[in-house]
Amino acid sequence: MLNKKIIYATAFILSMFFCWKASAQQKADTTKKTGDSTSRKNILALDTSAKKFNPKIATFRSAVLPGWGQAYNKKYWKIPVVYGALGITAFIFFDNLKTYQKLREAIVLRSDTIAGNDILVDERFRNLSTGAIRTNRSLYRQNVDYSVLVFIIFWGLNVVDATVDAHLKAFDVSDNISLKIKPGYNPTSNTGGISLVFSFKDKYSKALTSQR
Repeated sequence: MLNKKIIYATAFILSMFFCWKASAQQKADTTKKTGDSTSRKNILALDTSAKKFNPKIATFRSAVLPGWGQAYNKKYWKIPVVYGALGITAFIFFDNLKTYQKLREAIVLRSDTIAGNDILVDERFRNLSTGAIRTNRSLYRQNVDYSVLVFIIFWGLNVVDATVDAHLKAFDVSDNISLKIKPGYNPTSNTGGISLVFSFKDKYSKALTSQR
């Protein structure tokens, strides 16, 4: 049952994150389409902006403290998402750990020779057989491991997100990115063919082009 809780919580957090991501991207695209032509002063500003956001710094900060890299990239809206994901996962971990410890204690109380200790078993497990308690203990032990794994995954996603955002600060994610089909020629085999060409420009190059 708790495995389902982990899956549902993970799916909810990921869907919330991607909704925020799509909303932010749409807003960024709208802003780009309504922008004015770039001047030489804007070229210097773009170059300064690209240098300002260092992916290595963003990676380090997110690895040390979740959300710090997002703050460095000025993506403040992502910080609640990061802490929401990690907070929910941490809550599930401690809930599983607490239940696992109660089940382990119940097995000890059931296995001793003092009959009066049976009343000390947590009321949730008093009506269960010792075998059923052992089965549930193993299940919750797995849930603890899964919770730790999901927590580590979310922490890693937080680092990856900050790193990618810092890299994208220097690139123009817009209609200038294109995929073209062009005829090609191989001089070695003396044959022709078709090639796919993926092209993009960073913001600095785009600004220089607009000045020519």
